[in-house]
Amino acid sequence: MVDDAAVRRLALALPEVEDRSEGDRVAFEVRGGKGIAWTYLVRAAPKKPRVPQPDVLAVRCALERKEMLVAAAPDRFFDDDHYRGFPAVLVRLPQVDEVELAALLRAAWRLSAPRALLGRLADD
Repeated sequence: MVDDAAVRRLALALPEVEDRSEGDRVAFEVRGGKGIAWTYLVRAAPKKPRVPQPDVLAVRCALERKEMLVAAAPDRFFDDDHYRGFPAVLVRLPQVDEVELAALLRAAWRLSAPRALLGRLADD
């Protein structure tokens, strides 16, 4: 299980990641640009505003990888109508460990970081 403190520590360990969290929502982006991970907002009822679901993190990823993750481990990863076709996978934090989340965040960072930063992340 991964908690908010671990999410924050793992995200901020990446080069030039900024914490844009507010209230009960976490959000991280690279150098003021694209977000790499943020709290999932669920619509509890039709025509009602979305509300934070703190045990689910949206993590940017390639669509092909998203499909693979959801198919291979639906207990840990999922999609919904709002995110369908969007390059982010929904991660059930109680079901993943820090190693798995760190790998997802590193991949999200690589997709989002400006080209000039890419050399700053050591290869796994």
